[in-house]
Amino acid sequence: MPYEEIRRMIVEVDEEQLSEPMIQNLVKHLPEQEQLNALAKYKKEYTNLSEPEQFGVVMSNVKRLRPRLSHILFRLQFEEQVNNLRPGILAVSAACDEVRKSRSFGRLLELVLLLGNYMNAGSRNAQSFGFDLSSLCKLKDTKSADQKTTLLHFLAQVCEEEFPDVIKFIDDLEHVDRASRVSAENLEKSLRQMEQQLLQLERDLETFSSPDDPSDMFFTKMWVQMSTCFVKTYVAREQYGKLMIMHSNMLTLYQNMLEYFAVDPRKTSVEELFTDLSSFRSMFTQALKENLMRRESEEKQRRAQAAKEKAEREKQERQQKKRRLLEVSAENDETGVMDSLLEALQSGAAFRDRRKRVPRARGESVILYLHLDTKKFSTIITEALKELLCNCITFYYL
Repeated sequence: MPYEEIRRMIVEVDEEQLSEPMIQNLVKHLPEQEQLNALAKYKKEYTNLSEPEQFGVVMSNVKRLRPRLSHILFRLQFEEQVNNLRPGILAVSAACDEVRKSRSFGRLLELVLLLGNYMNAGSRNAQSFGFDLSSLCKLKDTKSADQKTTLLHFLAQVCEEEFPDVIKFIDDLEHVDRASRVSAENLEKSLRQMEQQLLQLERDLETFSSPDDPSDMFFTKMWVQMSTCFVKTYVAREQYGKLMIMHSNMLTLYQNMLEYFAVDPRKTSVEELFTDLSSFRSMFTQALKENLMRRESEEKQRRAQAAKEKAEREKQERQQKKRRLLEVSAENDETGVMDSLLEALQSGAAFRDRRKRVPRARGESVILYLHLDTKKFSTIITEALKELLCNCITFYYL
């Protein structure tokens, strides 16, 4: 881009061509005014100068170049600055109001104090009237005997089982996370800087009221044309005034909250207080999730143990049923064999031999060999045979 074109853009405040990065680079690398005045003497030797010197010669006749660029940059950044400051102020104000008015958060603090006094019974800290809000995050450091849970987990469990309304404080304090990322010191610094830039712009515009160059549009665009949207009692000053009012209200709410919770403002900053509250809110939410996971795990183990015991009972029942079936089968076998044997004895088939036998004389003894399986025939069956064939047959057990 030709240097004369750059000069024209600056003098005419060409917003379509000028960009924030361009102005920032010009302000950063621009020579001092004394150097520019020295280069202006070499205007007739322009073609013999180096490019940086040529650029300096072209820019040397722009009236108050550095303040002009600073003010143009301020205008380009003004809306962004306002948009950056307003959310932080609103977040801190909303967080102060939420913490101060949340009934569920107040009930939670009561429970924490009750737990602390119960645990400290008999010690020098017994029956305390209060505690510092920063102590909330320390609940996670007090662990159970088995090191698996903490006092924070117990508090979350008590709230779930006995005081479910207390858990609503998580939703009540929705702005504390955003407020924890706001620096009150940076807010005040930015507002002071914005005030100084506005005042400096107003003073400098008075010196630009009668520009020598008819093409110089700085005064026109920064004052006359922009009077309805930028300087003095108009939008720029009005927006700054609104920011100051919002910031003042924020400080009032914050001081009231510190007084309500007996917090020393000299020891606790805005970001420290809301960082503690935001951390506790996150830890409490995580404790609720971990309690749920632990209950689900215990329920899963309980169901697994119940299923295992049920399977074991069913196995034992199947084994007992199988044994009963075997006993019944054995009894049926014995009954069937006994019936066949008795029938054979009554019919005389048990005494017949398929082979041709020699007739025996009267009174001759008969020996009957019975091959009995002691596993199948009980003592009762044997005794029954003896009673049936008593004095007739001599038994020999093989």
